[in-house]
Amino acid sequence: MGIKIVSRYGNTLKEKLYLPAVISGLKVTFSHFITNLKDTSKIETICYPEQLPKDITSRYRGVHRLKKREDNSIKCVACYMCATACPSECIFIEAVEREDNIDEKMPKKFSIDLLECIFCGACAEACPCDAIAMDTGIFSFVKTKREDFVLDIDILLSHEPMKGGN
Repeated sequence: MGIKIVSRYGNTLKEKLYLPAVISGLKVTFSHFITNLKDTSKIETICYPEQLPKDITSRYRGVHRLKKREDNSIKCVACYMCATACPSECIFIEAVEREDNIDEKMPKKFSIDLLECIFCGACAEACPCDAIAMDTGIFSFVKTKREDFVLDIDILLSHEPMKGGN
């Protein structure tokens, strides 16, 4: 059995210096720069947060919300399906017995930690009661303290669905 010698990428002096790669990258950058100097109408940059994106589709997964029934009671039955389906384990539910006899249980505490959430939508898909949705259209959630990123049941119930959408 013989030994096969494999030439490795990056062994030439030209490839070790990285200078040709840097120059080719700068060529692309300067060509875009000069093109944008000549015609600024093709620049696809917006001045965020003064200008907000106008092309948010109705399928966009934004910040969560909990839905209510017609009688203004919470739809959630505290079945823990959303918390079980969540890959980042950012949903925390504490259940209590329901007093209005509509369902067996309801959440006493329901919170979502947005710093851990990956916005995959698994919670909304897993919910058998269609009680949780990610259709608020809120894509920019800026706070100054970590605690403010944990949304409790009152905040989740106060969110409204996005108006319009594409």
